[in-house]
Amino acid sequence: MRMRKKKNLIPRMEACADWLITDPAALRGHWRQLMPEAKELRLELGCGKGRFTAGTAAAEPDVLLIAVEKVPDAMVVAMERARDAGLKNVRFIDADAAGLAEMFAPGEVDRIYINFCDPWPKSNQKKRRLTHGNFLKVYRKVLTDGGQIHFKTDNDKLFAWSVEEIPQFGFTLSEVTTDLHADGPVGVMTDYEAKFYGEGKNINRCVATMVDWTEPAEDNAEDAEE
Repeated sequence: MRMRKKKNLIPRMEACADWLITDPAALRGHWRQLMPEAKELRLELGCGKGRFTAGTAAAEPDVLLIAVEKVPDAMVVAMERARDAGLKNVRFIDADAAGLAEMFAPGEVDRIYINFCDPWPKSNQKKRRLTHGNFLKVYRKVLTDGGQIHFKTDNDKLFAWSVEEIPQFGFTLSEVTTDLHADGPVGVMTDYEAKFYGEGKNINRCVATMVDWTEPAEDNAEDAEE
């Protein structure tokens, strides 16, 4: 679904300027300066309207959460949620996940959330999926040893594909479920998740923990050919 253009987008963004990082690359290796007491630095890729962002930041005030979103019309709603809740431990950046290594130093990130990303269902679109190996290798560049990816999706085919893809790039899977809310709501939901849950749609979730891994030489050759 295409995001409807927001009225007065620029003044609304300006009103949330304290929550927006306009030059994330300048903070590479120094993100903790925003919140020196933070016990962890986490990223959320594709925060949308920010229900999960605001809920997670409120529930864990000792964690610094950086929300990444490419659609300003969605991000402004998320920033307004953070502002209205008075949250001081969340910031937003307008960026693409492919460029994370230019914005975050090696080992700087403790956890990455990927919630309800675009499934890119066609086979010739798989490299655009946020759980594709090319993205997983980017995440490895910024995650700390033992860092985690928390992945949720309503798309059963994407989830089945992802639980096969993720372990091939140096991650072990745990908490794998195809019906997260079977016994009632679990954790903070996104806007989409709350809608799907209300409709009785199952939600898939897993946790991927980074382990030591050496990229096979044949993978390099295959990438070069492609």
